[in-house]
Amino acid sequence: MVMTALRVLATACATTALLVAGCADAHDAAAAPDAPQQLRITVLGEMPHDPAAFTQGLEFDGDTLLETTGLAGQSQLRELDPDTGAVRRSVPLPGGYFGEGMTSVGTGIWQVTYRDGVAIEWDTTTFELRREVPIDGEGWGVCFDGDRIVRSDGTDRLRFVEPTGFSETGGVTVTRPGGVSIAGLNELECVDGDVWANVWPTDEIVRIDPGTGTVTASVDASVLRRGEPERNVLNGIAYAGDGQFLVTGKNWSTTYRVRFDPVGPM
Repeated sequence: MVMTALRVLATACATTALLVAGCADAHDAAAAPDAPQQLRITVLGEMPHDPAAFTQGLEFDGDTLLETTGLAGQSQLRELDPDTGAVRRSVPLPGGYFGEGMTSVGTGIWQVTYRDGVAIEWDTTTFELRREVPIDGEGWGVCFDGDRIVRSDGTDRLRFVEPTGFSETGGVTVTRPGGVSIAGLNELECVDGDVWANVWPTDEIVRIDPGTGTVTASVDASVLRRGEPERNVLNGIAYAGDGQFLVTGKNWSTTYRVRFDPVGPM
C-alpha cells in the first residue's frame, strides 16, 4: 500500500515537473524576440571602381549614379557611368571639407560632412553649390525615403531631417531584437520604407525598420573580401531596382552588383 502511494506520488511529481517545464518553454518561446533574417550576398556582376576613391556615399538618382568621396581637401561629388564606373564629372567640396554621404531630393543633392558641422546642398543638374547649413554632431550617411531624410552619425542613432532646410525633427535608437544597440551606422540607403546601413568597421549590412529602430535583417558581405583581405572597409550601397544593389568600399577597385538572398534566421 505504501509502495503504491509512493508510485502515485512520484508519477504526480513527474507530471507536474513536465507541465512546469513545458509552461516555462512556452513562456520563453513567447518572450523570445524574432531574430533578424540572415541574408547572403549573391554576386550578379562587377565593374571597375576608382581605387583612389575614398567612398562615402553611393546612390542612384534615376539612371544617374552618384558617388561622394572623403578625406579633408580631397573630397568630391561625382557622377559615374553606371555601366563602366568611369567618372563622368566631379566637383570638389568647398573649404577643404571632409565629405561624407549624400542623397538626392528633388532637384538637389544633400551631402553631410564628417566633423565640419555643415550640410551642403548641390544642384543636381549643374553640380553648383546652392547653400551650406549648420548641423549638429558628425555626419556619416544620409538617405531620402520620399518624405524625410534619414541621417547617421556613427552612433546607434538614426536622425530624421526635413528635406527643405535640413532641420532635425526626431530620431530613433537602432537595436537588434532583444534591445542590444548597434553602433557604427555609416552609409545609408532608403528602400521601400526600410533603411539599409553599412556597420562600420565590419562587413555587415543591416536592414532597419526606421519606425522602431529594430534590425530586421543582417547581410554578411565578407565574401566580397575573399582574395583581398587587405581591402579597406565596406562603404557604399546603391539600390539599382529589381531587388539588386551596387556595393563597394573605400578605395576598392571593384563595384559589385549583388542581390541579398535569405539563408534563414540568425
